[in-house]
Amino acid sequence: MLSCWGSQDSMYSVPFFRRKNSKNQDIDSLHDAKVNELRAALGPLSGRSLQYCTDACLRRYLEARNWNVEKAKKMLEETLQWRSTYRPEQICWHEVADVGKNGLISRADFHDRFGRIVLIMRPGMQKTTAGEGNLRHLVYLVENAILSLPEGQEQMTWLIDFTGWSLNTNVPIKVARDIIYVLQNHYPERLALIALYDPPRIFQAFWKVVSYFVDAKSFHKVQFLYPSRKESEEIMKSYFDAENLPTEFGGKKSLKYDHEEFSRLMAQEDEKTAKFWGFDYKPSNIVSNLHLREEVVPEPLVE
Repeated sequence: MLSCWGSQDSMYSVPFFRRKNSKNQDIDSLHDAKVNELRAALGPLSGRSLQYCTDACLRRYLEARNWNVEKAKKMLEETLQWRSTYRPEQICWHEVADVGKNGLISRADFHDRFGRIVLIMRPGMQKTTAGEGNLRHLVYLVENAILSLPEGQEQMTWLIDFTGWSLNTNVPIKVARDIIYVLQNHYPERLALIALYDPPRIFQAFWKVVSYFVDAKSFHKVQFLYPSRKESEEIMKSYFDAENLPTEFGGKKSLKYDHEEFSRLMAQEDEKTAKFWGFDYKPSNIVSNLHLREEVVPEPLVE
């Protein structure tokens, strides 16, 4: 973070500035050494595993394990094994579109004040308790959000709107546990903030149960925010511009989910994902029909 100084005494400010820079440089050098140590410990990598294990990636795993190389290595190896079997990068929108047809989770058309991608979740739109479908749908959108992050940005922000939520629309605890496990263990340090906006009291009972599966670092990123509380308003203002923020979160914008429009966007994103990871992309009939519906203009009727 950059800071501005108002000191008129350069005799004191300059040495302090240098000491501060020197300290930061020492920490950066130590972290760089840890990254190199972790890379050496992993051994030779190839294919998508090599592509996945960038220096930034290694830093995230190290940070998640408090810069302990052995623990970070174990965590990363488990992720590489998971990715080799689950293949999250190859999930296509048409495979998960039905789960999100009501706007359960979508990518916002705005960023937060730090340039992060924003995912909007509306658990009240949950229409199925199919655990694997929910997990794949979320993994797909997280993978897509990661590839869409601005250069130099590693994290995303989640906004969760509880309008219409009830225990009847809630996912089973086992599904919630599986989702938490995957996010914590295979996407470390990807979440900057999880804003639970105006959750009903009954949700707190559910949260007490599932929070046992949440690690300490992730737990502190979860914020219960309420429109009537000044502290909550300040947190939202620090992260979001009210002009971009939907009214459901205290902003001024209308939140409307158009499944066909979002599907077209995700079809385009799937092509980019396939190009990034190096595999052939074959659009489904659903996606092709959406393109046709957009491109074909009916001929005028002749009387």
